[in-house]
Amino acid sequence: MASTVEDFLSQNEEQEIVAAIRMAEKNTSGEIRVHLERHTAIDALDRAKEIFHILKMDNTKEENGVLIYVAVEDNQLAICGDRGIDQKVPSDFWESIKDQMVAFFKEGYFKEGLIAGVTSAGEKLSAFFPWEHDDINELPDEITTS
Repeated sequence: MASTVEDFLSQNEEQEIVAAIRMAEKNTSGEIRVHLERHTAIDALDRAKEIFHILKMDNTKEENGVLIYVAVEDNQLAICGDRGIDQKVPSDFWESIKDQMVAFFKEGYFKEGLIAGVTSAGEKLSAFFPWEHDDINELPDEITTS
């Protein structure tokens, strides 16, 4: 059985998204991750919060991790940020990014949608969590699956 990533994205597309994550993180101390899974039996945002914790994204110094979660077969997308972000941004902060991604997804442009989401998340994070000279990459940039 092929992995969720291989079903949803080619290896080249996956690498383009990882490159977008690395580029987005150059301007912010925030940490951005993408997680794909076939199916979720619960609300996508609730599942994203579970995955966020499983991936230890809630262990960053500034509590500024962001997870873009996609349940592929369910056509569900959620974006969640850690406490440090939630304390600084309005409650609908991620909606514009999500809407932008959904527009790409509806046209079948999954890679482009994920790259747009990652890029926008990086731009928004840089306003609240600018990159500092001593910043380190606290979390892997690879796409995760379950």
